[in-house]
Amino acid sequence: MINDMKKIYILLVAIFAISSTSCSDYLDSDYIFEDRETIDKVFTDYKKTEQWLAQAYTYLLGQCCDVASKRNTPFVFDDCMYYGDDDVTVDATKGGALSYNKFREGAYDENTFQDTWNRCYNGIRQASIFTQYADMSIEHSAEEIIDLKAQARFVRAYYYWLLLRKYGPIPLVPDEGFDYNQSYEDLELPRNTYDECVDYIAKEMVLAAQGLPLKRDQLSITRPTRGAALATRALAMLYAASPLMNGNDDAYAQQMTNRDGKRLLNPVYDNSKWAKAAAACKDVMGLGVYHIYTADFRSTHSIAFPATIAPPIHPEYSYKNFPEGWQNIDPFESYRSLFNGQVTAMDNPELIFTRGKNISGERIKDMVIHQLPTVAKGWNTHGATMKQVDAYYMSDGTDCPGMNSEYAGTPAYQGRIDTRPRATGYTTNNTDHKPLPNGVSLQYAEREPRFYASIAYNGMYWHLGNEPEVQNQDQQVFYYRGDGNGYANSMFWLRTGIGVAKYVHPDDTYYNSDAAKVKDKDEPAIRYADILLMYAEALNEYYETPPKEAFDAVLKVRERSGMPGFPSTLNKEQFREKLRRERAVELAYEDHRFWDIRRWLIADDEGVMKGAMYGLQLSAVTGAPGKVHYKPYVFENRLWSDRSYLHPIKQTEIDKGYMLQNPGW
Repeated sequence: MINDMKKIYILLVAIFAISSTSCSDYLDSDYIFEDRETIDKVFTDYKKTEQWLAQAYTYLLGQCCDVASKRNTPFVFDDCMYYGDDDVTVDATKGGALSYNKFREGAYDENTFQDTWNRCYNGIRQASIFTQYADMSIEHSAEEIIDLKAQARFVRAYYYWLLLRKYGPIPLVPDEGFDYNQSYEDLELPRNTYDECVDYIAKEMVLAAQGLPLKRDQLSITRPTRGAALATRALAMLYAASPLMNGNDDAYAQQMTNRDGKRLLNPVYDNSKWAKAAAACKDVMGLGVYHIYTADFRSTHSIAFPATIAPPIHPEYSYKNFPEGWQNIDPFESYRSLFNGQVTAMDNPELIFTRGKNISGERIKDMVIHQLPTVAKGWNTHGATMKQVDAYYMSDGTDCPGMNSEYAGTPAYQGRIDTRPRATGYTTNNTDHKPLPNGVSLQYAEREPRFYASIAYNGMYWHLGNEPEVQNQDQQVFYYRGDGNGYANSMFWLRTGIGVAKYVHPDDTYYNSDAAKVKDKDEPAIRYADILLMYAEALNEYYETPPKEAFDAVLKVRERSGMPGFPSTLNKEQFREKLRRERAVELAYEDHRFWDIRRWLIADDEGVMKGAMYGLQLSAVTGAPGKVHYKPYVFENRLWSDRSYLHPIKQTEIDKGYMLQNPGW
C-alpha cells in the first residue's frame, strides 16, 4: 500500500510540473469521490473503477471538443464563416465568444482559450493513473479490463493529439512518473519535438486499438473503437507530413526551439511521412467497418423532405446503384441527414468517433440556434462567406460562373477564378430550377447537393416543423435590408448576406426560446469521408503523379453527393488544389478548415486569413416587388500574423522556465 501511494504521488508531482492547477488539487488523488480513499479501495471497487475512467472522459468536453459552438473553442474561425453576434472588440481574457474579434484581428494573447491545456493534462493524469491500477480490479473480467485500459490509453493519447494540434510540440509526461526524491527543478519537462509527439501518439493508438472492439452498442456509442484509435493515429501522421511540420525551415520554424536550442520542427523534408500517413489511413479503411452513408431515392415531396433531384445525366454514374453510381440514392438527403440529427450515431456507418449529443453548454444545437432566422426565433447571425459559396460546384461538376471573381489579380488565386459573369435574374416559379423557389437569384441555381444542404441562400424555404402554429411553418426567408431577417441596427443579422444551413433539421425552431425544439445532433469528430480524403492527399503528395487509388478515394466521397470524380488528367499540383477545395466543401463547418490552412501554410494567402473577405449586400430593387439586388462587398479586411499558426502556451507555464513560448507571442 505504501508503494502504491508513493507511485501515485510521484506521477501527480510530475504532471503538476506542467500544469497550472494547484498543488492541492493534484495531490488529492481521489478527488472525484466524496471521501478520501486509498488507491486499492478505488480500483478494487467495480463502480469506483468505472467512475475513475468516466472522469477521464469528462475533460474531452468544453474547449476539448472537436465540433462545438464558438463559445467553447475557436470553432470555424477561418475563411468560410463569420459570427455576426460576436464582432465587437472586447476583453479576450474571458475566452469563448468574447475572443472572436480578437482572433480575427490577430490581437488575442496567452490568456485566450487556454482551458484546453488544463483539461488535457488533467485528462492525461486521470487516464495514466487508470492504466497503472486497473488490473487491481477483482470485479471486472479479464476481457473488460483489456477494454477499459485500452480506452484509457486512447483517451490519454487523444489529449496529446488535441494539445499537439493546437500548440504544436508539447511535453510528454512519462507514463510511470519520476523518482519522488527528485527536486522540483529536476521535474521540469521541456517540450518534445513534433515528431516525438506524433510517434508517441501513433504507438499509443496502435496499442489502444489492440484492446478496443470494432463496434460499440448504443449505450457506449461515445466510447472509442479500434477505428477511432487508428483514425486518430492517421490524423497525427498526416499533420506530421504536412508543410508546417515537415521540412519547414522558414523564420517561424527556426524559432521553434527548446532553451537548449533543440529544433522542435524538423527542417529536413521527409517524403516518407506521406507514405506512413497513407498507410495509417489504409489501416482504417481495411477494417471493413465504415462506409459512406446514403439515403434512398425519394419520390414523395414536401418542403421538409423534398423529392430527390437526380443529378444531370452522366453515362458512368446515372444508371448504376451506389457505390458504382447514384441511381438509387438521394444525394441531397444523403449529405444533409448526416449532420442534422436525422441519422443517429448508431446508424451512421461513417461516424468513427463522436462525443455524442451532450458536449456541455455550447452544443451543436446551440450553434443551430444562432443559424436559425428570426422568423424561427433564432439569432440569425452565422454567415457564410462568398468564398465558401463559390467553393461548391455546379450540379454537373463544373465551377460556378464568376467563382472567386472578386479576387481577380490576387496571385494566390491564380487558377481559382472563373472569368465568366455571375448568373443574373431570378427564378419565376417553384419548378424550373429545383429546389429553388420563386424569387431566388439564379446564381444559386443548378448547384451541387452539398450546397443546398449547407448554405442558407437568400429566399430559401425553412420548414420550421416544431413551430406550434402551422402558419409559422414553411417560411421563405429573405436577408435583404428592410426585411425582418435582413439588416438590423443590432447584432442579429447576417453580415455576409448568406446563412448557414448545415446541422439544421427541417423541424428545428427556437420558438419560445425552447432548445428542446431543436433536434439533438451527434458531434462528427472523425468520420470516414475525412479518412478517404486524407488518404487521397497523402498518396498525391507521396507520388510524383496522383495514383489511381487517390482518384478512387475522392470518388467515393463525391459520388454520394452526385458529383463525378476528379478528371484523370490532373497532375500533382492540380490534384492538390482540387483536393483542398474538396475538403473545404465536404468538411465545411466541421472545424477542419481552421487546422488545414495552418498545416498547409496557406493562412497568410490573400483572401484566406488575410485581406478582403467578401459577402453580399442585399437590397430590394425599386419598382420590382420581390426582387433583390445582390452586390458583392468587403464585409471585413482581415489581419494575419504568422504567430497564429500555433496557439500561445499559457504564460504560467512559460514562467516556470522550462519552455519557450511559441514564436511571436
